Formats: sequence, structure tokens, C-alpha cells
Amino acid sequence: MSTRYLLLAEGFSGDPHYGKTMRGVLRYRRDDVVAILDSTRAGETEDGVPVVGTVEDALPLGPTTALVGVATQGGRFPPAWIDLLRRCIANRLDVENGLHVFLSDDPELSALAAERGVELRDLRRPPADLSTATGANLDVDATIVLTVGSDCAIGKMTVSLELDLEARQRGIESVFVPTGQTGMVIAGWGIAVDAVVADFIAGAAERLVVEGRERGGELLWVEGQGSLLHPVYSGVTLGLYHGSVPHLLVLCHEAGRTEIEGAGGGPHPIPPLRELVDLHERLALPARPARVACIALNTRALSESEARAAIAAAEAETGLPADDPVRFGAEKLVDAVLAAGP
Repeated sequence: MSTRYLLLAEGFSGDPHYGKTMRGVLRYRRDDVVAILDSTRAGETEDGVPVVGTVEDALPLGPTTALVGVATQGGRFPPAWIDLLRRCIANRLDVENGLHVFLSDDPELSALAAERGVELRDLRRPPADLSTATGANLDVDATIVLTVGSDCAIGKMTVSLELDLEARQRGIESVFVPTGQTGMVIAGWGIAVDAVVADFIAGAAERLVVEGRERGGELLWVEGQGSLLHPVYSGVTLGLYHGSVPHLLVLCHEAGRTEIEGAGGGPHPIPPLRELVDLHERLALPARPARVACIALNTRALSESEARAAIAAAEAETGLPADDPVRFGAEKLVDAVLAAGP
């Protein structure tokens, strides 16, 4: 039986930041989604998908799996969600969970799941046999491209997916390499590297690029995480960078954003794009120098004319091709990657 998702987004379905898992699945697995659960918007639709107020309201639509569609800071469930999860399990829905709290570690929910014959899948639980990187990453005979960003939650996963789609449409043997919970739901495999023991992050990234090649990828688009600039999440970014050993980088930035969001203290200003290009290239492993091939701008807050002006300004500042692959298509950025390839 194919998976039919009920996206759990209680209180967050209209939030582009905390509801980004829901939005990513809607964009890239739209045909597998039957309903969105958010009692604050019951009766509305989102991208043509009905929004329901309760689990029971969704059952006539035939969901098989409830997917936690929110990504909250710290990765913990709001208290009201525990009852929501109980109702999903009681109604014999499998549950996929991408937060840092593992449902299968909850004795009550695990017992109920066993009674109802359903699975609790904790996407962020890392493989038990992870270890440090071995150097096998440098032997992968594929072009490896990593998306990096000026901040978190600006579209690194989306850029990777859009560029992968464009490459595959050209007949290139291209594979999207998922490194976070939303990407894993979309692709059906991967490791959430932000839940891995710090010393093993590079080892997890190595395993992912090796598997991406085994899956047939001659061009691997590694989903970026965090930001080197972010005081909270920079650790996972550097581990992913050095473990995936990319040949090329795609630098992602939200046009108009001038400070890191979601960080304490500060201020934490975002440097100019030219400085970000230099920073990321200097931090590459000496064994695999990486170049920034292009700039992917998120222009969602701008008008079309403002977006085109921002793209032209980014190109003038960096000397690199730039575009918004969601708004204007991924052709230009894929051309830039292929032209810069090893």
C-alpha cells in the first residue's frame, strides 16, 4: 500500500518557518498528501489540500500515515500534541516524526502502537553503527555539490531539490542526498545529521555521498544544514561540509536578510555575499578544495522587479551566476554548476 499522508501542523500550517516540513512535503510529494491537520484553519485549503480540525475528520480521506509537519526550535513537541499523537495511533495511523524527541522511546505511545499494529518511525534516530569518516568520501566518482547558506531556514533543501529536478530533466544521472528530516520524507532515505554525535557527523555525511553514488548518482546534490555564521547551528554545517567533501558549493541567501535569525545575544550581522564566498571556499578541506559555483537567492519577500534587481546585484558583487530557482527556474544555476564542475 502506498503512503497517504495526514500532515500534522497544529497551529503552524500558515508559518513558513516552523511549518517548513509540511511545506516541503506539499511541494515535492503533493500527490501523497490527503489532508493537513490544523484546528486553527479547519475548513480552509492549502495548495488544494483540505485542512481538517481533528484526526477523525481526516479518516474518510484514507490516510495511512500521520507525519509531524513542523520543525520547532529545540525539536520538542508542544504539550497539546501528545493527545493528538495518541489519537493518530488509536486510529491505526503510522506516525513519522522528525523532531529530536523520539516517539518510540515513550512507553505509553509505544504500547499503544503495538496494540494497534502501527509503526512509530523516528526519522532523526541515527543509524547505530555510525563512526568517523574513513576517507571513502574522497573516492566517490561523482561530482558532489553542497548547498550552503548565510542563515538557517532560507531554502537550502529547496534549492538542492530544484537543481536535482532540473538536472534529471536533462537526462543527467542526478541524485538528491537528504541530510534532514524533511528531505528524508521526500526522498525516502537519508540521515538527519543534526541528530548525530558530533564526532560522527562527517562520517554520516561520508556514508550519504557513498550511498548517493550507489543509487546511481553521477551528480550528487547534498542538502545543506545550518550556517557557518549561526552561533547555534554552525557545528553541524562544518561537519557536513567536511564529511561530504563537495567539489562545488551553491551559496544560498534570502535577499534582504541582514542578520542571523533565531540566535541569542548579538547582533549577528550577515556579511556581504563576496565575503561569504571567500569564507566558504577557505574552509574547504585541503584534500578537496571547493569553489562556489553560483548564488541561489530566495526572493520571496520581493516584487518581481525587485527580485531581478537583487539577482543582478548579487552577480555584480560576486562575479558569479545568480538566480532564484523557485521563482525563475533552475536552468541558469544548473548551467553554472556544470560549467564549473571538476
